[in-house]
Amino acid sequence: MKAKRVVVTGAAGQIGYALLPRIASGAIFGPDVPVILSLLEVTPALPALKGVQMELEDGAFPLLHGIVATDSPKDAFKDADVCLLVGAKPRGKGMERKDLLRENGPIFTTQGRAINDHAGPDVRVIVVGNPCNTNCLIAMHAAPDVPNDRFTAMSRLDQNRARFQLANKAGQHWTKVDRVAIWGNHSNTQFPDWTNARIAGKPARAVIGDETWLKTVFTKTVQERGKAVIDARGSSSAFSAANAALDHAHALFSVSSPNDPVSLCVWGEGAYELPDDIVCSYPCHTDGKGNWKIDRSFSLDDYARAQIAISTKELSEERSAVADLLG
Repeated sequence: MKAKRVVVTGAAGQIGYALLPRIASGAIFGPDVPVILSLLEVTPALPALKGVQMELEDGAFPLLHGIVATDSPKDAFKDADVCLLVGAKPRGKGMERKDLLRENGPIFTTQGRAINDHAGPDVRVIVVGNPCNTNCLIAMHAAPDVPNDRFTAMSRLDQNRARFQLANKAGQHWTKVDRVAIWGNHSNTQFPDWTNARIAGKPARAVIGDETWLKTVFTKTVQERGKAVIDARGSSSAFSAANAALDHAHALFSVSSPNDPVSLCVWGEGAYELPDDIVCSYPCHTDGKGNWKIDRSFSLDDYARAQIAISTKELSEERSAVADLLG
């Protein structure tokens, strides 16, 4: 079987370090598909990247059929099948979100162009580096020859967080929770949709029986979980983010359950009457071949629509802030 080429940017960082051994073990395509890892870093991080490469070699992973370690986007994205865009400039002290977008814009423009010019004909791109929705939008616009539906950004970490919080409140295992979706932006404006969620096949609203908790504690906990992790450990989520990125990538190459869509940030083209020019998180179904479609069966009441509107407004504002990068 032909090896799949998987690009990981920011590969020497914490998330990349957590991702790589699991990709090499089959976490995206399964236990029978060999992979070639293409690792991209900024030039000053090449010595650390060499150490990561050495560890991958020392792991003797049966599925790992090659490693490319480089600071050249052209070389990294050559013939790529899947691109995990993890590397991004972190938000500095006193930096506004719009400033962060401006700092990251050139990174994702460059990578989008390299994907456009050098990636494989059936490439799939997953943006993890924050602000991931609008970074994804930037990369997408820099790759005009790649269909928009090949680009997705990650809200799976938020979905995983929401699933656990609902299960924990109900005294159930998280695998008993389905139809919980993330809408909007991967930020603290997102709407973790408990109104459609189920626990052990029953509406979460009925199982938990505390709508005030759902609207306040649950929602705020999911929205601000990233900050809580930073406050607790002194740095941002790493292995949970890596795990979610792998969940996201694996979902694209698996067939989703009819009753349990996955949350993906995608070019929604106005689905659910939301803005049609942003990358927004929706509940989606996947076909196992890298393709997705938005689940149109969710019922959104006035409360849910109002919460989603807050997040999509933020996404529209982010788009305006980088309009000059979108051509």
